[in-house]
Amino acid sequence: MEQLEKTVELSMLYDFYGNLLSERKKQIFEDYVLNDLSLSEVAESAGMTRQGVHDAVKGCEKSLEMYEDALHLMEKYKTASKLCDEIKDIAESLQNPEGRRISELIQEIKKNGI
Repeated sequence: MEQLEKTVELSMLYDFYGNLLSERKKQIFEDYVLNDLSLSEVAESAGMTRQGVHDAVKGCEKSLEMYEDALHLMEKYKTASKLCDEIKDIAESLQNPEGRRISELIQEIKKNGI
């Protein structure tokens, strides 16, 4: 998996399951993955070694992936979002007030969470 794709995937997993991590692990993960700090920068601010940060980040990744394997929330979100897009496209193709209203409602659902 390309690095950017992996970062996006990890960010999404963190959005769904990050609150299940300890506060310390959340901070380390956020600094390294989301804030794009180096291992050395995170290690210095956390009072750890670079290896310790690396191990903590890998542990977080495993935990987040384990939660997704068990609960499938991200997979369900992606599926629902894709279906909303399809419904929106069909509604817009109707070219009438009801179709536009359906399209608006779908946008509202996506904006406020599925």
